[in-house]
Amino acid sequence: MSEVKAKAQESLTKRAPLGPDLNLEDFVREGGEWSYDPDYSQFTPEERGHLLRAGIELTDAEHAGTFLQADAAVVHCQANRPGVELMPLTRALEHHHWLKDLLWTLVPVDADKYTAYAELSPGNGYFIRALPGVKLTEPVEACLYLRTDRFAQPVHNVVIVEPGARLHIITGCTTHPRVRSGLHVGVSEFFVREGGHLTFTMVHNWAEEVHVRPRTAVRVEAGGTYVSHYIMLRPVKTVQTYPTVTLAGPEAVASLNSVIIAHPGSEIDIGGRVLLTAPGTRAEVIARTLTTGGVCISRGHLVGEVPEVKAHLECRGLILAPRGVIYAIPELEGRAAGVDMSHEAAVGRIAQEEVEYLMARGLDEDQAVSTIVRGFLSVQIEGLPPALVAELEQAVQESGKGL
Repeated sequence: MSEVKAKAQESLTKRAPLGPDLNLEDFVREGGEWSYDPDYSQFTPEERGHLLRAGIELTDAEHAGTFLQADAAVVHCQANRPGVELMPLTRALEHHHWLKDLLWTLVPVDADKYTAYAELSPGNGYFIRALPGVKLTEPVEACLYLRTDRFAQPVHNVVIVEPGARLHIITGCTTHPRVRSGLHVGVSEFFVREGGHLTFTMVHNWAEEVHVRPRTAVRVEAGGTYVSHYIMLRPVKTVQTYPTVTLAGPEAVASLNSVIIAHPGSEIDIGGRVLLTAPGTRAEVIARTLTTGGVCISRGHLVGEVPEVKAHLECRGLILAPRGVIYAIPELEGRAAGVDMSHEAAVGRIAQEEVEYLMARGLDEDQAVSTIVRGFLSVQIEGLPPALVAELEQAVQESGKGL
């Protein structure tokens, strides 16, 4: 047994530090025998409409690459532009012998039972690489899809942005319209080389009884930039995610942005940590959380390890229902003189006078609340497909109805 697998085996029962624990035996590993689908012909109109709500258009047009995994089967994978490599991780390990040495270097395999599970019960995942100096103007679209009820989907994703390259990935994670429960464990390791630029937009559109356990780490080298957008506006059972970004080279930059709605019955534990380890590095972590009856824990941690770094942390929460709960936990950790770090956190409600002000100008009460919620969440991300923009707008409007 390899050292990695030995560590994973020892950690298979190790409880995660955040949120409720899960019994992995409650989920199944036998999914559908989905065949490869070069033109997406096996997807019904119902599925297509549901996938659109996660930003997945099921087309290769206007995408630098497309990847779709249903349960454990890769049903579509295609690089559409020169300068980008896109393949299932299992195939990438055969194609690039050096890749095995990168796995588990950013996310420890023994971090908890979920990382161990991803190693011991592999379920593929994607490998995306932008070659040196290539600046892709179209996004790569990736989808991780639960198509079988109660299915456990452990995946391992690796993204490499080589020196001077530019890449935008839009990942939509969702379920089949008739799937109600399941488990998604996503281990993701991102490498942004010197002068590279990676924008990673993740849209979650799960079902009411789905549990989600992303485990993400990013390393950004000198002059590199990492921008993350995490959007989750629909019901889910539980989510635990706490990505760590290491700014390892001078002038590296990170921006982590999340927009979350916690519905009744949801328990969402989301956050982000940035380690500023080189001079001139900059970071911001901005979270907008809204509850219509669920529980949302919003964490943020900035660590300034050297002088001449600058970072800001902002956690804002809005409670729209009596039983909704928001915890805002901002942390600043300065380890050297000369760091410049700040934070602000606020949790509140919609002020009645704001609603009355808008109603006096011709809006009804639902319209007034939706307008305030829209301004608070402010979902404006470049490169999103029009169908996803419309879906986000609808979710914002629905969150304010009758509250």
